[in-house]
Amino acid sequence: MGKITSILLTAQQRAKDKKLPYEGALYPDEAYELLQSAPGAKLVDVRCRAELDWIGRIPDAVEIEWLTYPGMKANPNFNAELLQQIDKEALVLFICRSGARSHAAAVAATQAGFRDCYNVLEGFEGDKDGRGHRSSSQGWRVAGLPWVQS
Repeated sequence: MGKITSILLTAQQRAKDKKLPYEGALYPDEAYELLQSAPGAKLVDVRCRAELDWIGRIPDAVEIEWLTYPGMKANPNFNAELLQQIDKEALVLFICRSGARSHAAAVAATQAGFRDCYNVLEGFEGDKDGRGHRSSSQGWRVAGLPWVQS
């Protein structure tokens, strides 16, 4: 079994175990490996523009806000933007700050007919630590994966 297949099967089992309504759940390092190895895989960053501008961006990610800033209201054009930028047959990985908005985006994309939707657990910054800070023990940045400061 190849590395891509192994990662996907593990992610799919996680989704089954957690009763998630989309194809799979990945940790950041697994998501990065898929982006490097799986032809046509796309990362959709659903954080708001302010987060992207102030916290940092993931190179080559497709950026579509799930909630718009300011006000953090649902993006009424999310599905239309997704359909415009991502092929429905693509392997689609969703990421946000901690994995909550990307979970919702993966659900919505699955309901819109995208077959291979995966949520990136821990997100870009992970959960808050005991001092109330993110990016200390989890997430894309802590894993040392590529990102750029705006």
